[in-house]
Amino acid sequence: MYILAFAITLVSSLLITPIVKKFAIKIGAVDKPNQRKVHKNIMPRLGGLAIFLSFIIGVLITNPTDTYHLPIIIGSLIIIVTGFFDDILELSPKLKLLGQLLAAVIVVFGGLEVEFINNPFGDPIEFGILSKPVTIIWILAITNAINLIDGLDGLAAGVSSIALITISFMAILKGDIYAFTLGIILLGSTLGFLFYNFHPAKIFMGDTGALFLGYMIAILSLLGFKNITMVSFIIPIIILGVPISDTLFAIIRRLINKKPISAPDKSHLHHCLIKAGFTHRQTVLLIYAMASLFSIAAVILSLATLWGTILVLFVLFIAIELFVEKFGLINKKYKPILKFVKSLSNQK
Repeated sequence: MYILAFAITLVSSLLITPIVKKFAIKIGAVDKPNQRKVHKNIMPRLGGLAIFLSFIIGVLITNPTDTYHLPIIIGSLIIIVTGFFDDILELSPKLKLLGQLLAAVIVVFGGLEVEFINNPFGDPIEFGILSKPVTIIWILAITNAINLIDGLDGLAAGVSSIALITISFMAILKGDIYAFTLGIILLGSTLGFLFYNFHPAKIFMGDTGALFLGYMIAILSLLGFKNITMVSFIIPIIILGVPISDTLFAIIRRLINKKPISAPDKSHLHHCLIKAGFTHRQTVLLIYAMASLFSIAAVILSLATLWGTILVLFVLFIAIELFVEKFGLINKKYKPILKFVKSLSNQK
């Protein structure tokens, strides 16, 4: 049943994407090159519409049932409409955020929220009146994190696919059939689109796709990991380590450089790797590898003891910090650990 649903959504996406490409060109939903973007030619976007339509086909076939199902689908429709109009009209950041906020609020007031985290060192941490705001912030953060890494051919689709594989795998281990079903059909839809989106891309997913994938991944991670241990709450953050860390360092970078948080720049992870001499394809594959390592770390965390978890998190932190310093994700002068190591070597 699930393999069939995956196959149908994959084939649906393969068939629908070329149609969406022609539609995007016809209505003028195209991405024009500029100094901030990597591509050199005018490209059709709206590819996310193909992902969404294929996903809906999968939903109709599998007919998954859950308390949160209707709010999730309504929220996804709002996200798609927001992305659709942004890809055509280029909405202001405030209007885009309003659409995302509305989708998040519908899901949260539909009952999906993180109410508490079990604390391994004491009593559970109750969010209380903050449970709804915390959940909304999580959905908005992940939605925009996927959007921010959508800067190279196949990057957002590939990283999202890796996250979906991991979330679906962990959902089935926990016996969460609903989250697994949504994850597997969304994976099929995304992989079908990736066939046309990998370098050299024939179509971009646009905000229609990036916002939809970010929204759905945020929801799926909440379905699988809410109201559980503090360690398990960290797992979806680790699974989404690449987009979350890239977003975090983008915020830090803009604060240090005294620029608006929403201001675009060419210092994201993929930009820095290309500046370092990697080709377009090499950069995407390298980030895929990084996303895969984060996912493997998340699976290890789910099985590790408390001290094992602390060790894994410490190693991840050091690895991320060294990577940031090496490739200048904050700025070229920010290299505290590398400078410290160099000073020790000079003393010898």
